[in-house]
Amino acid sequence: LCEVCGVVIFRWVLLIVLLCVSARAVDRSNFKTCEQSAFCKRQKELKPGQSPYRALLDTLELSDSRITLQLINDNNKVRLLLELYRLQGNMTRVKINELKPLKPRYEVPDVLISDPFTETLSVVSQDENSLVLSLGGKDQRLIVSAQPFRLDIVEGPQVLVSLNSRGLLAFEHLRDGQIKEEEDKPGMWEETFKSHTDSKPNGPSSISLDFSLPGVEHVYGIPEHADTLKLKNTDGSDPYRLYNLDVFQYELHNPMALYGAVPVLISHSTDRTMGIFWLNAAETWVDISSNTAGKMMFGKILDFVQVSSEAPQTDVRWISESGIIDVFIMLGPKPADVFTQYASLTGTQSFPPLTALAYHQCRWNYNDQEDVKSVDQGFDEHDIPYDFIWLDIEHADGKRYFTWDPSKFPQPKEMLQGLMDKRRKLVAIVDPHIRVDSGYKIHNEILSKNFYVKNKDGGDYEGWCWPGNSGYPDFTNPEMRAWWASKFAYEQYEGSMENQYVWNDMNEPSVFNGPEVTMHKDALHGGWEHRDVHNLYGLYVQKATADGLVERSGGVERPFVLTRAFFAGSQRYGAVWTGDNAAEWGHLKISIPMCLSLGLAGISFCGADVGGFFKHPSAELLVRWYQAGAYQPFFRAHAHIDTPRREPWLFGPENTALIREAIRQRYALLPYWYQLFYNAHRTGYPVMRPLWVEYPDDVATFSIEDEYLIGKDLLVHPVTDEGATAVTAYLPGKGEVWYDVHTFQKHDGEQSLYIPVTMSSIPVFQRGGSIICRKDRVRRSSSCMENDPYTLYAALNSQGSAEGELYIDDFHTFNFEKAKQFVHRHLSFSANTLSSRNLAPDSQFSTASWIEKIVIIGGSQPSSATLKNADGTESALEFEFDSTLAVLTLRKPGVNAAADWTVILR
Repeated sequence: LCEVCGVVIFRWVLLIVLLCVSARAVDRSNFKTCEQSAFCKRQKELKPGQSPYRALLDTLELSDSRITLQLINDNNKVRLLLELYRLQGNMTRVKINELKPLKPRYEVPDVLISDPFTETLSVVSQDENSLVLSLGGKDQRLIVSAQPFRLDIVEGPQVLVSLNSRGLLAFEHLRDGQIKEEEDKPGMWEETFKSHTDSKPNGPSSISLDFSLPGVEHVYGIPEHADTLKLKNTDGSDPYRLYNLDVFQYELHNPMALYGAVPVLISHSTDRTMGIFWLNAAETWVDISSNTAGKMMFGKILDFVQVSSEAPQTDVRWISESGIIDVFIMLGPKPADVFTQYASLTGTQSFPPLTALAYHQCRWNYNDQEDVKSVDQGFDEHDIPYDFIWLDIEHADGKRYFTWDPSKFPQPKEMLQGLMDKRRKLVAIVDPHIRVDSGYKIHNEILSKNFYVKNKDGGDYEGWCWPGNSGYPDFTNPEMRAWWASKFAYEQYEGSMENQYVWNDMNEPSVFNGPEVTMHKDALHGGWEHRDVHNLYGLYVQKATADGLVERSGGVERPFVLTRAFFAGSQRYGAVWTGDNAAEWGHLKISIPMCLSLGLAGISFCGADVGGFFKHPSAELLVRWYQAGAYQPFFRAHAHIDTPRREPWLFGPENTALIREAIRQRYALLPYWYQLFYNAHRTGYPVMRPLWVEYPDDVATFSIEDEYLIGKDLLVHPVTDEGATAVTAYLPGKGEVWYDVHTFQKHDGEQSLYIPVTMSSIPVFQRGGSIICRKDRVRRSSSCMENDPYTLYAALNSQGSAEGELYIDDFHTFNFEKAKQFVHRHLSFSANTLSSRNLAPDSQFSTASWIEKIVIIGGSQPSSATLKNADGTESALEFEFDSTLAVLTLRKPGVNAAADWTVILR
């Protein structure tokens, strides 16, 4: 009886906690500031220009792949080991660790796709206080200054980046906990935040290093924060924090940590684009300040370079709680080079099945099978396409994941088959907290295999989450991940089918009664503390889940997994979203820079909850959010359980029509989205891009965050202000032209364009010089459109030419990679001739799709149009020309989309 009473009391306490949390905006007192984070406070107290570190140049050792030398802290005589690597692709790697640590320090595994290829470093010159190394082409050199220790990478007379130029390198060496020192500060050996105490058995272990970027005013990246695209100066405020946390209804324009952390910073100027990748999974703070180069301590380096004291400069300081310094400096010099360099380290965006790029309908929660069926029918009745319907935590039996509520979802396969008959799919949530329940098979297996994270005393770590008292599987353990993956097999996950995919939420991990709503830092993952691995946990959950979806299909099918928590490398495993936003105009606006920042850091598959998760949107806000979401990579509507229902047809016929049109525009453009994701998978280029990525010399683009490019050929300026009657869009590119995709009206580049808008307006422009493929026959799901014909939209530049690509495969398997089964065409228009050429002659794939229409925008009226097939046969094409808009429409060329062909205009 007492046990039952305890359970009831626990449930009530949990319910009260959840109601309090969900009823208001974020409670900032639940989350640390730098002042409240002992290691951050200690590091911030260090003063620039007082570095105790000296390079011992006589310890230099040179091999084919690296150079090592020792550093000494002259205050405490502790020695560090510096390793320098020149990497293929114009990158430099710098590692600093203790020379003889008391025990090993954590080095992040599984994020790099392989050991980076190295190139030979050679010594150019050396004296008593400096060492000059050659980095190869373009007169790049790495200069090591001995006292104080400092690294500079220079190219010719230009300093590209300096390390420890401000003297803020700090490396807290591991010590015996029995031996305290007079200068020890509070929080070094034990730290309390609110009611939680961190035992810190290893004592202080934080690290810090500063980087100076001469000539740089604009830096970007280090997601995830609900803040501007261009990172702000943090002087006088908290640094940006990277620590995966479950933050309810987060604040905007705040450096607080959110759900994911990618420690990648991109710098950009008209001269160069570079990147800094700080490979550390512990809690990390990033300080950013703007100065002039004259404030740097140059010392001996002035013998080598020319420095302007008036040049702008950005200083970046990274501070992490544990681990080692392992940093990759990506030297560009172009934006595309940095994307390639980072992709070579951590991999590219996974190539999703086409259906994942379509529209997703979600809420917490669809009540039961009848509710799912009713919503599915509602889309058909209102002629709105969709591909996925989603089930949140209430679908499972008592929130026991991998199960179904027997009263609400008694026949899951029947439900899934009903969706499959319409070529639609379902996503069910599987969170990484496991209900502690002796009658729950998943819990019992994890328990028997000893796969749970441990507390500091060695027992299974337990905390509160949605099911109540929960255990947390140790996803850092590869055996645990393999077991988890096996649970997605159809015979293991009862009721699942091949059209069911997965959503990993709460994987920061979220612990409702834990410090900062997450796991205690002194919890144990094998031999490592949670503090060492925290930001990796979500990546491992998504990886194990994605592996499971691949394995259940025998390695044939591409997975789709959405995650809330992420780290560097998460792009390899699926999609992310921006978490628990709100139905407010500010949250709609911030979704743009948040996804742009993620794209710059390698994660292209990003979106925000359309309509806002918390609160209830006005009809105007909901429509505008659908219009914006239709032009972002991941397109999903989602809502909190306490909000009124908001399916697209519940806001009156006029708004239903507007939402329908936005979704239909998404479906028509799916061929372009799919091609861009294919290219992102191959190259690492972001799908959704800031304007400066394509216009790196146009300073006017450097801070723009209310518009963006999809690929390089579509510019989107969503309407994100309440009651807006106009927007002003900047069209970049001197000498370029842009065409309104809806009206075909032509506009010159390098101008700010005033655009009157109504509720139906979605300002989108196609770049002159591009060819974009669409499918204008929109059906109820993307799978129903797979074999439908294409329409080519060729927007001519001022020289009367254009080019583009068409990519086709089976849209869902790995055969494009394993068996080279795909179609990849290059489309070009020049000298009044449009042609399709094979970009992959060694690939083998046939398609039933054909070209049903060609629209040439910005040209002149021909007297004839002739289609010439690969076999030499010719036929005349019907056409019409709109002289007002200069639009030529060629009807029914009828040629197969995979064929070689040419259209000649005379």
